[in-house]
Amino acid sequence: MTSRATSSWPSERVVSAAQQGDPRAIATLLSGSHAHVQRFARTLCSTLEDAEDAAQEALIVLYRKIGTLRAAAALASWVFQIVRNECIRRSRLALHRPISAAIAEPSAEDAALARLEVERIVDSIAGLPPEQRAVLVLRDVQGLSGAATAQALGLSRAAMKSRLHRGRATLRSQLTTPNGTTSDGGAAEDAEP
Repeated sequence: MTSRATSSWPSERVVSAAQQGDPRAIATLLSGSHAHVQRFARTLCSTLEDAEDAAQEALIVLYRKIGTLRAAAALASWVFQIVRNECIRRSRLALHRPISAAIAEPSAEDAALARLEVERIVDSIAGLPPEQRAVLVLRDVQGLSGAATAQALGLSRAAMKSRLHRGRATLRSQLTTPNGTTSDGGAAEDAEP
């Protein structure tokens, strides 16, 4: 029983027919070579993505230039050389690629969604009672210590912690409901007690 992974390369008869431009032989050649090319690319390339691209490139070159192959028996070494060169080329490109180029910029859609989320958070903070909002802004937004926050507001540490806890709980509750709506679908601000 021969699996696809252990199958041999296409026969010399198929390679010779492909060299002469026979479309069926070329299709057979490409499909018969595909698993071998991929396996070789995976062992040589640094990333799976590069391996897939190198294998694809090798098959394209094989398709375009099969007529230039001098000996049908040299098919495997010729294709492996193409894959090797492509993997080396991709590795060199990766080494010379600036780090900032590797970090993808957010899409316009992601940027818009992030802006909407920031606006939602700001609106939720603005909707807090003034004493909770003041503690939350000083402690969580501006990053003051607990002692500095309590001193700035003229509160005891216990009072500051209590207001901060209530503010965070209220904010968390508002942000876990989509768009500030209650579970019955009405606006949170318009909900009757």
